[in-house]
Parts: sequence; structure tokens; C-alpha cells
Amino acid sequence: MDKKFFLKGRFYFSVVMVLAFLGLIVFEGMANAETEEMRGNEQGLAIAKEREKRAKGFVDFTGDMEMILKNRHGEISTRQMRTKTLEVKGDGDKALSIFDTPRDVKGTAFLTFSHKSGDDDQWLYLPALKRVKRISSSNKSGSFMGSEFAYEDIASQEVEKYDYKYLRQEPCGKNECFVTEEYPLHPKSGYKRMIVWTDKTEYMIRKVDYYDRKNTHLKTLTFKGYEKYVNKFWRADEMEMTNHRTGKSTKILWKEYKFNTGLTDKDFRRNALKRAK
Repeated sequence: MDKKFFLKGRFYFSVVMVLAFLGLIVFEGMANAETEEMRGNEQGLAIAKEREKRAKGFVDFTGDMEMILKNRHGEISTRQMRTKTLEVKGDGDKALSIFDTPRDVKGTAFLTFSHKSGDDDQWLYLPALKRVKRISSSNKSGSFMGSEFAYEDIASQEVEKYDYKYLRQEPCGKNECFVTEEYPLHPKSGYKRMIVWTDKTEYMIRKVDYYDRKNTHLKTLTFKGYEKYVNKFWRADEMEMTNHRTGKSTKILWKEYKFNTGLTDKDFRRNALKRAK
């Protein structure tokens, strides 16, 4: 055999083997990355499920709310509201909020039927117009009553509505938190993703960063003053949503929580919105 031909053949064979080896390394790296991503997704989902599990079982509750709206100049307006919520087995919660003050919004009522899949059902009764307005799925990112909360923020956050990714653990104030990323599955959501800080001990949400569809940091929601009710359920006394784009913020102060008050489906009928008290 020609020596030159033999050496050339060995050279090509060596090159092929090196390329194959490099390809194997790249493949293993990709496989490991996919495995890590799957683990991250599973861990993120597990945290969300545990968070939901600890919040379930309250049956129903009522509460009073003060909504404090602040514009970019620091000017403040306040609204007084009452709310009641009914837990629904196998689905999302039903919630009804009624505005008492100021006079221009008194009697306004907002009803939400949250669902684990598909669109949530939401209706807004406007006493000035004496009519009930259905909130369409295309308007879920719209402002709720001029606040920095969107309609989709008001509905109960069911686990099935998101994909999840575990990011890390880190201190959050005096606590240690899991940090996860959540991706809304609804095509009309106003958010591309949210980063959520969940307390490791009690699985309470401490903070949420919201990113718009262009992946720009839009809003931050913080929770403060958690208290335990009926020796089981943690509820925040203060929730504040800050809009980084507009400089506006909305703070909600909760009080007078009452659990197991005997609410039923009859208290959440759509045709009773006009008579909500």
C-alpha cells in the first residue's frame, strides 16, 4: 500500500474520531443542560404546588380593604372596599368585591370566577351606568378600577395557569426564600414572566416582579405584615403594587378577616351584582 495514502487515511480517521469525541461532549453537555432544566422545572412546580396546598382549605372568608392610589407626584386617593371569597372544590375561587367609598365609585361591584384552565369569568357592575360589564379575555391586562393591579392580578393564581422554573435560594428580609420564575400560559396575559420570592418556612409569597410582553420589568408587588388566622392560614395585612414605568403605586390594606362565615354559591350569582351589599 502506498505509504502516503496510508498516512493520509490515518490522518482522516483521527480527525473523524476527534470530531466524534467532540460531538459526544457537546451532546452530553446538551443532555445535562436539558436534565438540569427539567429538574428546575419540576422543583419550581413543586414549590408552587406546596404554596397552593398550604393556602387551600379555608372554605370561605370575608375582609375589609382600603385601597390607596398614589400618582407619580405623590398625590393620594383612597377607596374603601369589602370582599368575600368562596373556595370551590376542583376549580378556582369565587370572589366578590364591593366599593363603599368614595361616592363616585360607591356600589361598584366586581365578581370573579377563577378557573384552573381556560379563561376566568369576570364581571364589573357600574352603578352610574346601571349595567354589568363582562371583562373579556383580551382585556385581562387592563387596569382594575384605575389601580396598578390588572384584572388578571385579581383572580386567584391557580398552579395550572403557569409553567415554572426554579432559579435559586436567597435571603429576603429576615427570611430565606425560594426564587422561581413563572410563565403565564394564557395568550392574552399582559406578562411574559414573573419572578416570585416564596418564604421557605411557611411558603408565603414575599415579592413578585412582573415583566411585560417585551420582557421589560414593569411592576413589583410586595407583601408585608403576615398574620396567621384560625391557626393555619397566613394572610398579608399589606400588599403594594409599584409600576416602574409610570411611577404610580397602589397599596391595599387588609383588616377584619373572618373565616368560615357560611358563604354559598348564592352569594356569588352574577344577576345579584346590582344588589350586592
